[in-house]
Amino acid sequence: MLSLSNVWVEYGEKVVLERISLDIAEGSFVSIIGPSGAGKSSLLRVILGQDQPSRGTITLDGEPLPKECGPDRGVVFQRYSVFPHLTVLGNTLLGLEFAQAPFAARLFGGARKAAIAQAGEMLAEVGLADSMNLYPSEMSGGMQQRLAIAQALIKRPRILLLDEPFGALDPGIRTDMHALITRLWREFGLTIVMVTHDIKEAFGLGTRVLTLDKRRHDPHAPHRYGAGVIYDIALTRKVQAEAEAQVVGITIDTFGNN
Repeated sequence: MLSLSNVWVEYGEKVVLERISLDIAEGSFVSIIGPSGAGKSSLLRVILGQDQPSRGTITLDGEPLPKECGPDRGVVFQRYSVFPHLTVLGNTLLGLEFAQAPFAARLFGGARKAAIAQAGEMLAEVGLADSMNLYPSEMSGGMQQRLAIAQALIKRPRILLLDEPFGALDPGIRTDMHALITRLWREFGLTIVMVTHDIKEAFGLGTRVLTLDKRRHDPHAPHRYGAGVIYDIALTRKVQAEAEAQVVGITIDTFGNN
């Protein structure tokens, strides 16, 4: 579905990513891990269309990926990307209004009624059906992230990009969000690419785990070498369970029973 061929990302003399070649199958859940500064978010921005690769090509279904963010790709960031002056319903409607009324950004009559019904269905999917008239300031972090997911999915994208989406949440809420995103991935037939620093999260949710890091280092010019894919692990349910158990074991050995 999505192919990256010899993709490089450079900012002036600084090389962030180099020689990235990937084929991502439709319906997969790809987790990306790696140290800070390894270019994980840069890779997501290139797939989103927010940044352009310095070299190489990216194709979607064999066609060049459009050079702008389109409705075929949705994104959720770690910081809740919601508009504070709009209600839950208003935040969710916005994508439909921009698409159907690009000049006024406002729908009327039957078109608005249909959009409200569609937004209501999406909010019910993420568990916010009873919160449509709340403002973000009245919501918990978990509720705001549910709203951000509703925003990303309202245009029914084929690819959902997640950039540390659960990193700021408490452990209990984070577990609930894992269950939510897994259910939505299956129900909507999404292809998900997620950046995370949590190894257990990466193996627990993903069907494939990629590790980005630099293969080459020059202490005198560290900016001249970029990160690449150093591990690419396809996961089955058995492998996922074993990997999670291993991560839990490492955590217990390292930090004690806490």
